[in-house]
Amino acid sequence: MKVLLILSDGMRPDAIAEHKLTQYMQKNATYCMEARTVMPSVTLPCHMSLFHSVDPNRHGITSNTYVPQMRPVSGLFEQLAAKGKNCAMFYNWEELRDVARPGKQCMNICISGKRYGYEKSSQALFEAAKKQMQGKDVDFAFLYFGWPDDEGHKFGWMSNEYLHAANACCDMVLNLTEELDDDCVIIYTADHGGHDRMHGTDMHEDMTIPMFFLGKPFEKGKNMQGLSIKDIAPTVANLFEAEIPEEWDGSDIRCKA
Repeated sequence: MKVLLILSDGMRPDAIAEHKLTQYMQKNATYCMEARTVMPSVTLPCHMSLFHSVDPNRHGITSNTYVPQMRPVSGLFEQLAAKGKNCAMFYNWEELRDVARPGKQCMNICISGKRYGYEKSSQALFEAAKKQMQGKDVDFAFLYFGWPDDEGHKFGWMSNEYLHAANACCDMVLNLTEELDDDCVIIYTADHGGHDRMHGTDMHEDMTIPMFFLGKPFEKGKNMQGLSIKDIAPTVANLFEAEIPEEWDGSDIRCKA
């Protein structure tokens, strides 16, 4: 089994509600269109909470500037590496390099969105991740698209430019559902939403994210409520039978009612 975790930065559920991918996931995956992220609803704190399954006041990252944890919490990459799994990361926002400790990944590919543009770099990372997931060297991979968030800050959330980026990312994910083997689990989510040209507040538009879990371990067409971004790490860890640190707050979504 392989697991591919994909995240579109700043993707609101209502931005992709009518996309073919969403319709496909609602029929074939376990999903939640009203999952919650953490406060502050900012990119790096949200990603740290995703991979470490604790709130920002626990991992200590409350802005997009990384600082070392005073009381370190082991993250998903560390737990999978301890289980002997090969992990990879494909991303176009350089600040995400710190979500994993050095030496815990077999592959780390960053194509700067700031330098090459988020549209072009997202497409290149998509191709790179697909190639690796079709091979035998990677067990778990994280694919990050910074494109929707960039358009949201430039033109506004729910603007035509933002909607184009969010739906183009869904097009790529839909392609992956068609191209990857049935033994590959695909998890698709966002770190936060957004409103006007910003995010970071506790507004519904900022805090609500979609979550899709596609693959044999998950029930088809199951609409869940009450999911959190902190539930992703323990869910993935359990798929690989990796140890779950006792300080993690989230839980495997398959254990929820």
